[in-house]
Amino acid sequence: MVTMADVARSAGVSVATVSHVLNDTRPVLPHTRQAVLDAVEELGYTPNGLARSLVTSRTRSIGLAVSAISNPYFTEILQGVEAGALEHGYSLLIADPHDDPGHERKVVQLLHERRVDGMIVAPSADPRDLVAYLTRHRVPTVFLDRVLDVPEGEDAPRFDQVCAEGAEPTTRLVGHLAGLGHRRIGLVAGRPGLSTTRERITGYRHGLAAAGLPFDERLLVHGDSEAAGGERATAELLSLAVPPTALVTANNAMTLGALRALRCRSLSVPGDLALCCFDDFAWADLFSPRLTAVAQPSRDIGARAVRLLLDRLAAPDRPAQTLRLPCSFVHRDSCGCAEQPATPFSPSGRARAKANERTSQS
Repeated sequence: MVTMADVARSAGVSVATVSHVLNDTRPVLPHTRQAVLDAVEELGYTPNGLARSLVTSRTRSIGLAVSAISNPYFTEILQGVEAGALEHGYSLLIADPHDDPGHERKVVQLLHERRVDGMIVAPSADPRDLVAYLTRHRVPTVFLDRVLDVPEGEDAPRFDQVCAEGAEPTTRLVGHLAGLGHRRIGLVAGRPGLSTTRERITGYRHGLAAAGLPFDERLLVHGDSEAAGGERATAELLSLAVPPTALVTANNAMTLGALRALRCRSLSVPGDLALCCFDDFAWADLFSPRLTAVAQPSRDIGARAVRLLLDRLAAPDRPAQTLRLPCSFVHRDSCGCAEQPATPFSPSGRARAKANERTSQS
């Protein structure tokens, strides 16, 4: 087995210099670094990860806690996290919290006990125990997709966060349907307590107001971010004495549930009900009709989360950042009009004031 001493002899340097190059623990002259890397390549040396972690107090691993199994949207985010981690030489330890606050706290503790260098977490609707644990143990953490709102000036923990814009794209969907003549537009909203749910409800209400339409609480039903909940919520809307003529579904799982509810009643899209959805997904254009949707930059969210975490590890005391990434409007024909090319959203003045990508005390 090739050892670090073998690499040092081949490169004509000390073992300590080889260690500094491989572990990035001290600056090394460029030509010396290259000599070490050439020797590593020539000899086929494989660093001992366990030994390196003992020297550097780092395992070069990241804990990822997202509900990727129960929520297909997170699968693409996971791909972005994995690509970003591998690019920087980090491995992933993945756990599924199943959007359950109690289980979330347990899996995060298990990941922490595996000595990961930091965490990337999509928090549940009630993350109080999670936040308390991460704060108490000072775990470098990035929240993704769902963000925590911390009132200005409040003495609360600060975390780096990355997510897509939620309110403005939903406003656009509602405005698009209103522009097609719809006056009763329903919303199948996500699980109460999630920031994504709150933002999309806000966008829905803004869209109604901008179109001069009244808010009717009967037209807003929670589908709990799941297919079964989306089916139940859609059925509830369709059972109204005056049902909606158009529907916005707030994530891809609930869109599938809504389509199932419509099929069970032999209702067509967009003939009987126009449909727009939040989340574009790989098979959205295989439906008939093809689904008009908001496309989130899922992989970019994952990759940005990795970068934020590595920045935090490099500078533990820097101010926390919240990044909000823009979405795209994928205009197909489930809304009832001709298909058009996908376009990025143009934020309103209010959204520009927040800025799509900003640094803040989150």
